[in-house]
Amino acid sequence: MPKTKRKRVVKVTKDNNFLIFVSLVLLFLVFIALIISPYHKKPKVLPKAKKAAPVYKGRIAIVIDDWGYRLDNLVVVKSIKQPLTCAVLPNLKNSKTVAEKLHSFGLEVILHLPMQPKEKYNLEKNTITLGMNGKKIKEIIDRDLASVIYAKGVSNHMGSAITENRKSSLLVMSEVKKHNLYFLDSYVTVNSVCSQIAKEIRLRLAKRDVFLDNNSDPEYIKGQLTQLRDLSKKYGTAIGIGHDRKSTLTVLKEILPQLESQGYKFVFISEVVR
Repeated sequence: MPKTKRKRVVKVTKDNNFLIFVSLVLLFLVFIALIISPYHKKPKVLPKAKKAAPVYKGRIAIVIDDWGYRLDNLVVVKSIKQPLTCAVLPNLKNSKTVAEKLHSFGLEVILHLPMQPKEKYNLEKNTITLGMNGKKIKEIIDRDLASVIYAKGVSNHMGSAITENRKSSLLVMSEVKKHNLYFLDSYVTVNSVCSQIAKEIRLRLAKRDVFLDNNSDPEYIKGQLTQLRDLSKKYGTAIGIGHDRKSTLTVLKEILPQLESQGYKFVFISEVVR
């Protein structure tokens, strides 16, 4: 082959190699560009929208007082599916058993603390009376709480004389606070000083709005529940107190699901104390 032709072939080969190299570089750059292109990024996964909390017409807390005398109504209360707060009297034959059972049913237990009323009633053993000193009141509350296990709060059993008396109420409520419990004022007298003292000592407190069963007639109890419902709708929350009676619990079993279906929420007292 002539020398000039050989040179031309070598030059063409070099040119071809150069073009191939440039082409490969361009392809590589295009590939990189495609990878980092926003069109090839994984789409952002938006957080799932949280379900809106249900809106209720009102919250209702129902307390059943005077547990401890008997056991026969445990079957009925167990069948009620809505939250109930149960106030257990201390140091009775059935106090510990009832507290354990109610707790096992998923209900809230509180100590129903016997206190002196203005009226002349037969008093429970170790009822807190006017004139008791702080040491004696502490001993009673400590003993009573040991009897009513699982207690999350304390309410007054009777007690109009105590809850109207600033000195006695302060001694009682200060002990409740030391145990890190809340206080439910059963509000047996319009002259109760409990709310004011609770603010002063920063004790969590709730106050009864409606007594449900001053009359055991089922129609009367239903009427009181209607009143309780209306108060919860007006003010957002309402507290009703009934008693460990078959008539009361039977009405609750019937009416509470109806109120729930109407948009009312049943809660424990611990959820409404302030």
